[in-house]
Amino acid sequence: MDINVILKEGFEKWLQTLDYAESTVYGSVRYVNDFFFYLKQHRINSLDQIQPETIINYHKHLQTRKNKRQPGSLSQNYISSNINALKRFSRYLSVTGKAELEIGIKTRTGQQQNKIILDQEEINALYKACTGDCLGIRDRAILDIYYGCGIRRSEGVSLDEKDVLLKQKLVYIRKGKGYRERYVPITETIKENLGTYINESRPYLLNGKKDQALLISLRGKRMNGNTIMERLSKLLKKASIDKQTGLHTLRHSIASHLLQSGMGLEDVSRFLGHQSLESTQIYTHLTYEC
Repeated sequence: MDINVILKEGFEKWLQTLDYAESTVYGSVRYVNDFFFYLKQHRINSLDQIQPETIINYHKHLQTRKNKRQPGSLSQNYISSNINALKRFSRYLSVTGKAELEIGIKTRTGQQQNKIILDQEEINALYKACTGDCLGIRDRAILDIYYGCGIRRSEGVSLDEKDVLLKQKLVYIRKGKGYRERYVPITETIKENLGTYINESRPYLLNGKKDQALLISLRGKRMNGNTIMERLSKLLKKASIDKQTGLHTLRHSIASHLLQSGMGLEDVSRFLGHQSLESTQIYTHLTYEC
């Protein structure tokens, strides 16, 4: 199979893994295909042949290229979208260790269209911001659920205490996207953190009340998404992280970090619940520790 085809397929899978919108996935792959076509016309057959001036010349080519659908040249929005797609492609190549492709051209919308990712140092800062009291133990559990397990906002809210299988080192997702169930593997560190929360902090928060929910509020009831986000916002402020970060950012971050650690796209995709898994399937190769 053509190496360019392999790269485009891998890029598309990477975008899907990071939960980019379908329109962004489609457009990004199409723009990268245009770029490959340009390279082929200029007898550039491999990524290591691409020089900084190659990107500059491609940008100039876009600015002078005729519009195929209507009279005149390409719109500035089209050109910016094309370059932004190349920036995402560059990040894909870097994260997956395939190559380094620098796209130095600035665009107006580039920053807005990129997913916000917390780096490993920032994740560590969030964990360090957790105190040792009841709420701090719960905060650490929140990070373990949303970052360590990489689950969606609604999935975390819906988790019950019985869904955490400490002995098996698994978290059972009953209400996944598309009503699919799956098991998410957890590390030994996460097992210990969740065990401490379940055995010490959670009973204190319940204060004699009965609730099946895993994450319990100060009122002894299931935490909702907004309340969980408030706790994350406090941790971000304490950790001096100035990024527009939501619970989904933690999911994007673990996906990026797992790819950087060498885990394949297919495995990361399954970990995040992008494909239906048999309920008995257990992943034992996840060695990433928070």
